Amino acid sequence: MQPLRHTEAVEAVEVAEAVEVVEAVEAPTAARPGRLRTAWRTAHKPVAGVSRRTRLLACAIPLAVLPSSLWRLPAAFDRGIGVGERAYVVFLSVLSEALAFTAFGLIARWGEVFAHWLPFLRGRRVPPKAAVIPAATGAALLTVLFTLLAPVAEFRGTTIRGDDLPGDSPGEVGGWETMSFYVCYAPLALWGPLLALLTVAYGKRRRAETEALSR
Repeated sequence: MQPLRHTEAVEAVEVAEAVEVVEAVEAPTAARPGRLRTAWRTAHKPVAGVSRRTRLLACAIPLAVLPSSLWRLPAAFDRGIGVGERAYVVFLSVLSEALAFTAFGLIARWGEVFAHWLPFLRGRRVPPKAAVIPAATGAALLTVLFTLLAPVAEFRGTTIRGDDLPGDSPGEVGGWETMSFYVCYAPLALWGPLLALLTVAYGKRRRAETEALSR
């Protein structure tokens, strides 16, 4: 009976060691989604004083940009374009969504307090003008480009610069391709106005906070 007990004890130790190894391997994997989830919530969580309407405005901006970003991606897999053009199409879609995501900075903490990883600025309050001026400039440019110039140019059958559209342009080929092009690009007309409203709300909230602290 003694040898049997010894064998069982050895097996129990081996099993325990195996479990520890598995847990050690799985721990970083399990922790990674947790960190990503926390980072996601932190990036999107509004600060106190942000109304529900303002939160909806911030959420609407990436959603308005997303259809056009997705519409461009199949072109990256077209056999008729080179590697550089493929990279450009993907980069343009990713850049568009990244710029649209910055709208959350107008409702979240990272738009009011500098992140901890920024040297010399970490933890300091973001000056309201440092956010309002770029946001207002971007809203004006986006409104002029996508809300005014692009629809007028499309109606006239020209590019924004006034050149004639090529025959293979999505707006000229007709059928489902043209329909999907208009459906996916039409929401871009909302990007500038939505960002403008969000910028005004941010400026009012920060001004109210400044006045409250100065009393």
